[in-house]
Amino acid sequence: MPPPAGGPRPARQCAALLPLAPGVYRFRDQAGRVLYLGRAVSLRRRVQSYWGDLGDRRHLRVMVGRIARIEAIVCDSAHEAAWLERNLLERSLPPWNRARHGGQESEVWIRLSESAHAPGLSVAYQPSGGPDREFGPFLGGQKVRAAVFGLGRLFPLAYSADGPAGTKRDMARIRGATPAVRPALARELAAVLDRDPVAVAAARADLAARRDLAAAALAFEFAGRLQAALEALDWICGEQKVTAAAGPDADVCGWAGGVLVSLAIRGGRMCGWRQRYCGPAAARRHTEGTPPGWAGFAQRAAELAARLNPGRPS
Repeated sequence: MPPPAGGPRPARQCAALLPLAPGVYRFRDQAGRVLYLGRAVSLRRRVQSYWGDLGDRRHLRVMVGRIARIEAIVCDSAHEAAWLERNLLERSLPPWNRARHGGQESEVWIRLSESAHAPGLSVAYQPSGGPDREFGPFLGGQKVRAAVFGLGRLFPLAYSADGPAGTKRDMARIRGATPAVRPALARELAAVLDRDPVAVAAARADLAARRDLAAAALAFEFAGRLQAALEALDWICGEQKVTAAAGPDADVCGWAGGVLVSLAIRGGRMCGWRQRYCGPAAARRHTEGTPPGWAGFAQRAAELAARLNPGRPS
């Protein structure tokens, strides 16, 4: 992707043009080589931090002096940004990145079982292909376990087994979990894990209310666990489409202001990202093949690319 006529906008100036939204970013040097790729909860704050006090990232000071251009893609959630960073780094590791996998989060699934003997939610590192419903993949085993804990407080599916014994029988009675309500509890859980907006909003409100009651009762440790569960619920229920268990291959393209952004989806994972300058006629050949469900994502990426690195007049 050659620089636009008249020279590129200074990188530090570009950082101020980034949105306060989650996404991935990368830095290029004067020759167009990718120096570094990262993710952020807030693109503007994160990228601007490279020109401030680097703290424990002081080793990046030399790299910052070489940044000639910034590129970025806005994501719909921090979870989506984490997945996109991971996918891109697995394909190509820039010289200033240390970890190929873009962090230490585990790839996990949530398993929902309606078994008569062992119903409930569990965290799995591989899909089993069995009769239970499985949701995912998700990044972050610790976050996902926190979400499962919170959902278990709201929906006592684990206590609805046939003929529970001992303390489980007592808990089933206290929480009103019987075999008769097991299908309804499973449906309610599935609605949350399917990211149904009404179900997610209700679960969030219930967790927040329980957290506040625990804090009011001075049960601060339990309140902290519920707050962690609330944050984890936001993580797993946030929009995330750049990684799927499977899906057709596609090229997702957007064009704005003379800049064409091309994003490759292979095996259900968005794993390629290219930008180049071209006119509308040439761009149309690429954008017309973009799946309709990706059109908004691609157009948003192209508009940001054009703002950061304006193209030559068409």
